Amino acid sequence: MDQSLLSRASAPRCCSFNTVKSWLPILTWLPQYNLKWLKMDVLAGLTVGLTTVPQALAYADVAGLPVQFGLYSAFMGGFIYMLLGTSKDVTLGPTAIMSLLCFSVVGGEPHRAVLLSLLCGLIQATMGLLRLGFLLDFISYPVIKGFTCAAAITIGFGQVKNILGLHGVPSQFVLEFYYTFAKIPEARVGDVVLGLVCLTFLITLTVMKRTLPEDNAPTISRVARKLIWTVATMRNALVVIGASVVSFSWETYGYDVFTITGKTAQGLPPFTPPPTSDTTANGTNVTFGEMVEDFGGGLAVIPFMGLLESIAIAKAFGSQNGYRIVANQELLAIGLTNIMGSFVSAYPVTGSFGRTAVNSQTGVCTPAGGIITSAVVLLSLAFLMPAFYYIPKASLAAVIICAVAPMADYKVVMKMWKIYKRDLLPFGVTFFVSFWEVQYGIIAGIAVSGALLLYNTARPKIKIFDNDTLVLELRGEVSFPASDYLSNFIHTNALPASSPRSVVLDCHHVSGIDYTVVNELSDLLRQFKLQGVRLVFARLEPSVLKVLLAADVKGLRYRDSVEEALQESQNLHSD
Repeated sequence: MDQSLLSRASAPRCCSFNTVKSWLPILTWLPQYNLKWLKMDVLAGLTVGLTTVPQALAYADVAGLPVQFGLYSAFMGGFIYMLLGTSKDVTLGPTAIMSLLCFSVVGGEPHRAVLLSLLCGLIQATMGLLRLGFLLDFISYPVIKGFTCAAAITIGFGQVKNILGLHGVPSQFVLEFYYTFAKIPEARVGDVVLGLVCLTFLITLTVMKRTLPEDNAPTISRVARKLIWTVATMRNALVVIGASVVSFSWETYGYDVFTITGKTAQGLPPFTPPPTSDTTANGTNVTFGEMVEDFGGGLAVIPFMGLLESIAIAKAFGSQNGYRIVANQELLAIGLTNIMGSFVSAYPVTGSFGRTAVNSQTGVCTPAGGIITSAVVLLSLAFLMPAFYYIPKASLAAVIICAVAPMADYKVVMKMWKIYKRDLLPFGVTFFVSFWEVQYGIIAGIAVSGALLLYNTARPKIKIFDNDTLVLELRGEVSFPASDYLSNFIHTNALPASSPRSVVLDCHHVSGIDYTVVNELSDLLRQFKLQGVRLVFARLEPSVLKVLLAADVKGLRYRDSVEEALQESQNLHSD
């Protein structure tokens, strides 16, 4: 067969296969899968699984849901992300931030949490299909840090009542703060002691892991280093298991010493469509539309924060381990995880930084490690749910506090002060408003960041060189919000009633202008002509010059350099 005909025939197939691979990233690594990768993925999956189970139980409490819902939310991500994910390290599941957001929107009602997962997934998947990942760029770093710092304090302090064994404490932060201290005399000694012991154990192991020397360091053997690292990595599981054994022992002898998790649903969750209606405690039926209306702004905030958190984690580990992720494909993976999760009673999930770090450090080679993690969660649901009855809430509270503590990054305030003080405004607004309502804090922060962005757009920097002829250098883009400011600035500095002067407008940094700016410049040229002076443009970019010529601006004069423009303005002025 003619080679050219063969090439033309195979080209569509190749193109088609590449398209399929772009939608199913598993096809890029599965053909090369080998035994070594399998061993590392199994090891990483088991390690992450032992971290996931206790964290999922604890985060369900943050979401105000029964503990089994944490596990329901922790296994679907492993299967979906293996097919659609572009990062080998990311693990999807319940996180502290998503749990807090979920609680702020649904108030601990399981049916609504599951429906929220479906709607969030639909929004996220649609964004991925429409390639709308760029919208996440409008959530600034100060807003993210303000939210995460506030969330860390809110979540962490919210667990103090469980450390103290208190009941009847409101969930709203200000009231929670007041009643926690007001009820300290009611604290249960057993919960306080157990909680403090668990915190001490977790902090000690965290510090030990963080300060471990390198593999080749002579101060510690490789075996000892590996042992310490393994124990420290599984610290959450060890704490929960140890605390449960202690609780079971006291319960066996008939002593009610600790506040325990209590009875939980046993077995795997049924695979059923998410509920589209609900019934209140007094028997009132709530329709689908009313439930969606009750979600309010949370239906916009939660999908965006879930995407932002997961993509930030994927980018960080991709940069660290030398690979690139596809943001829009990540949106699709997270969206489908939440959609399918809603069929197994999950609430909204996203990427977990802590578990992703464990996955990476254990040496995971492909997203297939997530299947092993999911299998560990499913086995826990199938066989270990009766044992979860004895888990003390104080131990889960200790796990949560240690997990969210690193999120309270106070050093970022000093960095913003040194680098760009104006960033403290959206940071502060997000931080303080989040203590009132979490989702409103994010919305307020985004609004303030947007206002600052618009302000910078409407007030471009202009540098003045004051000589006989005024030289104005534009230091930023000029679009319609800046047109009136630019016109007033030039008029004020160059056309006072007593002594008008010619102006050279250096446009070297201006790459484009719009219709409004052209109109303002045309009006300025007429005013300069009436005053007997001239406005000369210098170093116009080709795209800007093309627009001005197409608009047939009367009296337009321009030169290739500032020096030539100055000469032109002086010659015209002498005329």
